[in-house]
Amino acid sequence: MNAADKTLILIAIAAVVMFAFRQAPDPIDTVARKDIAALQTTASTLEQTAQAFQTGKIKLDSLQSTVAHTRRQYKKVEFLLAYYYPEYVEEYINGAPLLHLERYDTRPVVRNPEGLQTLDELVYAPDAREQTLAITTLAQRFHTRYNTLVAGFDDQPVTAADAALALRLQLVRIFTLGVTGFDTPGSVHALPEAATSLTALQQMAAALFPGEQGAALQQAFTRAIHNLQQPVSFDDFDRLTFLKDHINPLYKESLRLQQALYPNATTKSYSSKYPQPWNPSSADLFAPDFLDPYFYTELKRAEDNDALRALGKKLFYDPGISHTGTMSCASCHDPAKGFADARPRSQSNIQGMTVQRNAPTLLNAVYADRYFYDLRAFTLEQQAEHVIFNPREFNTAHEEILRKLEQDKVYRAQFQKTFSSPGVTRERFARALASYVLSLKSFNSPFDRYVRGEAALPDTAIRKGFNLFMGKANCGTCHFAPVFSGLSPPEYRKNESEILGVLQDPAARRKALDPDNGRRDNQVFSEESWIFGKSFKTTTVRNVALTAPYFHNGAYKTLEEVIDFYNNGGGAGHGLEVKNQTLAPDSLHLSVSEKAALVVFLRSLTDPGVYGPQ
Repeated sequence: MNAADKTLILIAIAAVVMFAFRQAPDPIDTVARKDIAALQTTASTLEQTAQAFQTGKIKLDSLQSTVAHTRRQYKKVEFLLAYYYPEYVEEYINGAPLLHLERYDTRPVVRNPEGLQTLDELVYAPDAREQTLAITTLAQRFHTRYNTLVAGFDDQPVTAADAALALRLQLVRIFTLGVTGFDTPGSVHALPEAATSLTALQQMAAALFPGEQGAALQQAFTRAIHNLQQPVSFDDFDRLTFLKDHINPLYKESLRLQQALYPNATTKSYSSKYPQPWNPSSADLFAPDFLDPYFYTELKRAEDNDALRALGKKLFYDPGISHTGTMSCASCHDPAKGFADARPRSQSNIQGMTVQRNAPTLLNAVYADRYFYDLRAFTLEQQAEHVIFNPREFNTAHEEILRKLEQDKVYRAQFQKTFSSPGVTRERFARALASYVLSLKSFNSPFDRYVRGEAALPDTAIRKGFNLFMGKANCGTCHFAPVFSGLSPPEYRKNESEILGVLQDPAARRKALDPDNGRRDNQVFSEESWIFGKSFKTTTVRNVALTAPYFHNGAYKTLEEVIDFYNNGGGAGHGLEVKNQTLAPDSLHLSVSEKAALVVFLRSLTDPGVYGPQ
């Protein structure tokens, strides 16, 4: 054999080795992509099935079966698709079945919802047979939208660090949007879909954390899936046990493995790709650090400190900030009343008048991307400005406030000490107030401490109430855990508002809607649309036992009245015409004992650390 022949042989061997190396399947990529490709086929079948239903070739139950199968296929890949393309997935693949706005040159244009949630609601509706064209159109669009998504995903490298984070976010999604029924508004197939999603996560976990190191996590997945597969109805499923014994242990153990094997996942991969308030280093869904409060404010963590917070507290309780010198922030946000004021509508600086609406609590107020009941403010700092300029509230301006503070020797010295340089400025004033309001966090109620394993459950009725809240009563589909507000999971970036048909006077014999138009009149031009008429921010129910009366108009004096309102289907359930009511008008059929259990649970969300001056 001559030298040339030897060289050719060596080249051939090297080519075979290199080819084999290139073809060796990456376990993470293999797990990630096999079901993504399978859903393409399923999407095509869904479109064909919808067309067959429209032409009368198949019956409704066959269409429902295909939709259910498509949703289960989607649940196998949701954790990755929603991780890499959250906005696209929400808009076109599996967003809530609600009308929404798209903006063209600041003009609001109403769009119909698309995706699998909308299909799920439609094919299980009583008039599904009259909606054949709408169903076919949705199926066609889903197929097209999904093909577009896959085309982009083909160029998206799936890294182990990303997959580990996506896995943990999906655990949050399963509990907050899955088992609550939010994701399956028509079929209520919440439990089997959650089991499908957990099975896909278990397969990914086996690739991410192979062998003995991942054995405990695999066992935890198996137990959780088995829990979901028990013969129990949606209404009777014990969500508190599922949270405490399954979701939280999975969340904690996956964090331990993630930090051990992919330490950069918590600092680079997620935060640099798509900044979010979710803290990937949190070990519990109800941990105080589950969300990062600094995500929601212009104040940065590095700028905040005890001195700044102390200055903000002094400003918060100082009536001298207002024009008349008679109102402070605490006038409407009293710590002894859960940082609300116990009035139907808050007091005004004008004798005999009130402001437009009820004062919501400031506890956990920082966890929001929009402020006020009508969502007219976009930052915590902007929220304070509305109060400052409002003629019925502080009725002043920053120039007047800064002049007063600059003339006060104590304030002048405190500003200099806090900022290490002289000067009372608008920016410093805003930062100080934001620091104090940001500090008003409340995640240490008896319920929180039980879920985190720090204390026993103080009342057995809490379990029943929480399970109702997150299940049959549908509270958890708008008041999302763990903040229990309209801040939507699992990204917790955006506040939802709802149209409930709140009554002007629930005790009146002749019922009438409250005339307040809410978000429709918030003077945000790009939201001036009929779909926001009488739409109001979904506020937190944490510490709700301290903050009566309720709703934007303060017309409901007790929690029992509020629960009766929801149980009866809101304004539409009372027989009133409520345009685009987002609350289902049907009765929840809650028994007397169920309503009482809901109240017990809501009272268990009262944090004992929020009483008295802070």
